Amino acid sequence: MKIIIFGGSGLIGKALSKNLSISHEVQCLDRNAFKSIDVLLSILNESDLVIQLSGSTIAKRWTKKHLKEVWESRVDTTQMLSEAISMMTIKPRVLCASGVSFYPESDCGNPCSETDKKGEGYLTELSVAWESAAKSISKDIIILRFGVVLSRSGGAFMKLYWPYFFGLGGPIASGNQCFSWIHINDLVRSVDFIINNPKATGIYNITAPEPIPQKVFGRALANSLKRPFFIPLWEWQLKLLFGSGSQILTESISVIPKKLLLEGFIFDYPDIKSAMNDLI
Repeated sequence: MKIIIFGGSGLIGKALSKNLSISHEVQCLDRNAFKSIDVLLSILNESDLVIQLSGSTIAKRWTKKHLKEVWESRVDTTQMLSEAISMMTIKPRVLCASGVSFYPESDCGNPCSETDKKGEGYLTELSVAWESAAKSISKDIIILRFGVVLSRSGGAFMKLYWPYFFGLGGPIASGNQCFSWIHINDLVRSVDFIINNPKATGIYNITAPEPIPQKVFGRALANSLKRPFFIPLWEWQLKLLFGSGSQILTESISVIPKKLLLEGFIFDYPDIKSAMNDLI
């Protein structure tokens, strides 16, 4: 297939590109592809599959300028993609990213699945708008709600790795907030699994089947590194560092990949111990 990946320079895009390039022709593009409809159409020409991952990072201090950039890089680009595809005679299959912040907060004992309703707050509304733009592309759109991706190549895991390596690990806020995660290799395999299922459509949670409290994740990381786990990072400290953006570290989002499991996908790293054994 001819596959286009928008947001291909990011952590997920690079991993997907490396895997898909083995069997397919893959082109990775950044947001410059969305300069105009004409530019976008020229890129999409004769493509078989489009993976929309474009989006500015949410993991920084939330200023009005940054939140505007986050919204435009996700929602506006997807709306433009929808407009471009509507003008094509032969339309490609499309996968669009979203996030587990779509769901309401819940504890690890009460996880959400793909059929649960949306939550509240900025991150939820961002996900809803992003997915609404994606749904305008096609009734057969596939939406991937990603959990926190664990990879040695970057992302949240490597931001935590070095503080923990130097013995500075500890619970974030109460540490009881639920943490929905996925090993990068399982992410790549699950997307490949979906692509190779011609009947796949709708929402898929791309998370490991065992969400865990943040302090359990942190202790597993500290133990794997043979480091202590006792220096807390309190909520007031997070607000000083990240302002209202600190909620991405304190929200409790419990999610399971019910649809993947029902369709027969088998995780290589279903629990945090197996993931840490591979990553450390």
